[in-house]
Amino acid sequence: MSHTVTITRTTTTSSGTAVFVNTGYLTSTPGLLKLAQLLLGAACVGLVAYYMDHNTRTSYYGQKPELFYLLTAVAFLIGTFCLLSACLCSLSTASIISKTLYEVIYHGLAFLMYLAAGLTLLIEVNQQKNHYKAYQVYEPYLAASIMALVMAALYLLSTFLANRTYRGI
Repeated sequence: MSHTVTITRTTTTSSGTAVFVNTGYLTSTPGLLKLAQLLLGAACVGLVAYYMDHNTRTSYYGQKPELFYLLTAVAFLIGTFCLLSACLCSLSTASIISKTLYEVIYHGLAFLMYLAAGLTLLIEVNQQKNHYKAYQVYEPYLAASIMALVMAALYLLSTFLANRTYRGI
């Protein structure tokens, strides 16, 4: 399958430093989605990490849904940060990487993992409602599971857009 790549030359001037930031990428739909995923992903990690640390349970043994959620959120937070940083620091990266299958696979996997983590935590929190309420973590974990479902929706939209770009539609 062949792809057409259009490269636009941009002349920039710098005053002694070689740092260039492609701020135009943040005005595009994929750029805004990645920024939203990064910010909401950081909130997901912070929320669950805070309440796992301040939970009065004696061990992490009983916190399997929370650990799965945290592992998923941290992994895709790092991956999204790397993708966004690469697209912001290079003019050609944003146009070239979107033409590859990498973004389709990455966003598709992120969608599936966030969906699984969010549903797992949501089901666990609702099944063990009295237990979570006793430790005063029911509302934060419920909010975290809903945030994960929102993240899944954002990554599904990114998967759809990445697939369209990859196929040249």
